[in-house]
Amino acid sequence: MPDPSDRTADVVIIGAGQAGLAVAYHLGRRGLALGEDVLVLDRGPGPGGAWQHRWESLTLGGTHHLHDLPGMAETGLSFASAPGDVPARALVPSYYGTYEERHGIEVLRPVTVTNVSRTVDGYSVSAAPGSAVERVHARVVVSATGTWTSPRVPFVPGREHFQGRQLTTADFSSAAELAGLRVAVVGGGTSALTFLDEVGDVADEVLWFTRRPPTFHDEEIELSPERGRVAVAIQDDAARAGRPLPSIVSVTGLPRSPLVRRLEAAGRLERMPMFAQMTADGVVTREGATIPVDAVIWATGFRPEIAHLRPLGVVGEDGGIVVEDGRVPAEPGLFLAGYGPQASTLSSNRAARVTAKAITDLLVR
Repeated sequence: MPDPSDRTADVVIIGAGQAGLAVAYHLGRRGLALGEDVLVLDRGPGPGGAWQHRWESLTLGGTHHLHDLPGMAETGLSFASAPGDVPARALVPSYYGTYEERHGIEVLRPVTVTNVSRTVDGYSVSAAPGSAVERVHARVVVSATGTWTSPRVPFVPGREHFQGRQLTTADFSSAAELAGLRVAVVGGGTSALTFLDEVGDVADEVLWFTRRPPTFHDEEIELSPERGRVAVAIQDDAARAGRPLPSIVSVTGLPRSPLVRRLEAAGRLERMPMFAQMTADGVVTREGATIPVDAVIWATGFRPEIAHLRPLGVVGEDGGIVVEDGRVPAEPGLFLAGYGPQASTLSSNRAARVTAKAITDLLVR
């Protein structure tokens, strides 16, 4: 009798966010049987990818533009016409769940993949105890794990001695939890600005620290076509060289959006240089001045979640991985979806079609 904890497929997709679902959709369109030839694994309890874990007050009206998945029009839904005042962590999972059902994308949940290793004829994908499946054997692996589970927190001397609260973007749930506190927000991206806005309404004091002075541009949208092309090119260069991926905001700057104008009017965009160290009850500036704070929000971005690929030897010492057009040259059967230049929802959609063709060509060979 076969072991029920083991599954076999031609393709296993790790992650059911935008990138993973888009690849699954195109593989289905190319004739592979979803749920049999293609298995999709996801660590979340339900549809929605990382969106189901975001904070309550975040809406589609207050975040980056979210592009529709390929074939979403067939479901009768579109993010372009979605209500902008509904919590994104409720709306996006609802739309993704409808999408999975309409297109027959069976997702095994919850499955926390711990490592991917080579076998004689492909790969073995192993999961943590308690997962919906313990192991999957496949000829091709698509890693579409995103970044949400791997927040980036910079090294700061004394951080381990700080007695107040420390939150990453992924930890943040509600500004109300920080009411009446002195809060330091660290980071130069859109999430940091959102925290300055929301927390600033309830905190006793909110201070903004960044490593470099933020750059604002006069476009209201996050990425114009030109800025988008520059950002994709820089991300692609880093991926092809196997370097750690740079942050998008360091390339594009910040738009003078309604949020930025609101913060300017409230006097909350007075940025301070990154502090030099932390103490039990505050931070110390580069000039040696001590500033008492009760909580620190590390809105300092995320790293790609690729730890499960380390057994393959493709992850460099600095955490980078060589990826060319979504493929890992050192591993012909390994693809990364939503990585580097594919990180935006638009670019991941476009890349998914190319990835699906490359996978089906590989399976035929």
